[in-house]
Amino acid sequence: MILVLLVLSTLALFLTFVYMRQSTMRLTLTAIFGIALVASLVLVVRNDSAHYGMEKVTTTKTTPLKSAGSDQMDLLLYQSVGTADKNRVYIYKQTTDQKKVSHTAASIKTTNQVKRTTGATKLVTKTTRWTYKSQAAKFWFGIADNDHELVSHHNTFYIKKNWVVLSTTQAKKLSTLAKQQAKTLKSRAKVYVGNEVKAAMMKNPSLSKAQLAKLEKAAAARFQAQAMQSMLQQVKTSK
Repeated sequence: MILVLLVLSTLALFLTFVYMRQSTMRLTLTAIFGIALVASLVLVVRNDSAHYGMEKVTTTKTTPLKSAGSDQMDLLLYQSVGTADKNRVYIYKQTTDQKKVSHTAASIKTTNQVKRTTGATKLVTKTTRWTYKSQAAKFWFGIADNDHELVSHHNTFYIKKNWVVLSTTQAKKLSTLAKQQAKTLKSRAKVYVGNEVKAAMMKNPSLSKAQLAKLEKAAAARFQAQAMQSMLQQVKTSK
């Protein structure tokens, strides 16, 4: 509506100044329309540059966070935007059976943060937008179509200690490395578990089959974790 007032006051000022004869009425109307023109112009500029008549409103949304990787490892992936790795697009899932992964926006108005937690893994998104303070303000300036204009998105990923954060390039290298070392790791795991069982039996020869099975399972898990940490270290240090 403010733009309509701006146009009408401009037109009225022109018609009054050009077509009316010199009189007190002409001076009065010229002053009124001139003030209306200047005031509407100033308000339009202030609304555009300083969001006059508006206020920032922040909403918070919490969504579940699931691994974007395989079942063997909890992964939070990211893709660097630019060459300096100053901005990242994070890749994740909201449900375990989600076929197509979700990702954060690649925008200068979007910031991301990763925090470790002992609680549930989740994504907390805080969105700030400009909204009109009142219906009157919206009536006057709403024609600019800037209601609910985005100010910023801030994503905070809360992940547990066992989660691994990798770039998509590192994740591909890890997958390739795991396939290359699969046979070697399998044979090494067998030797490792065998040695662990022998050492345990030397300490306690009376171990039952159930105890030995539990020991083998624990030893295999330890070896797998150590092997994965070793591969992760290789991936993170490689160029």
